Amino acid sequence: MQFDIEVVLRDEKDAAVQRAVHPRDPRDWTEEDVTEVLGQVLLAVNRVKNPEAESPHVALRGFSWIVEPFDKGRVVIAVEIPMGAAVAGPFAIEQHVLDRLITSALNRANAGTPGTTIH
Repeated sequence: MQFDIEVVLRDEKDAAVQRAVHPRDPRDWTEEDVTEVLGQVLLAVNRVKNPEAESPHVALRGFSWIVEPFDKGRVVIAVEIPMGAAVAGPFAIEQHVLDRLITSALNRANAGTPGTTIH
């Protein structure tokens, strides 16, 4: 599935839109899928800030997030980091399900379990 990531950098007025792709339908997502999607969101912010730089290693810590309703049956993920904010989606998944998956993925990443960072 394709989805948009709208990025607004600190001290900027305008949003930049990045297009991302994930192979699985959101209703079938696991913690690993959510880890990948969150990594794509963080990398999108970095690409907008540093368009010429190579993609850095991504660790799932140091950011605030929330899952918000978008329209009937779809939600967005909003992320804020020191360099800016991003909104990804919309995704056809229940809000409480995605919230639980993100919480689980971040808990696993912060516990240092293998396979929780994106390279």
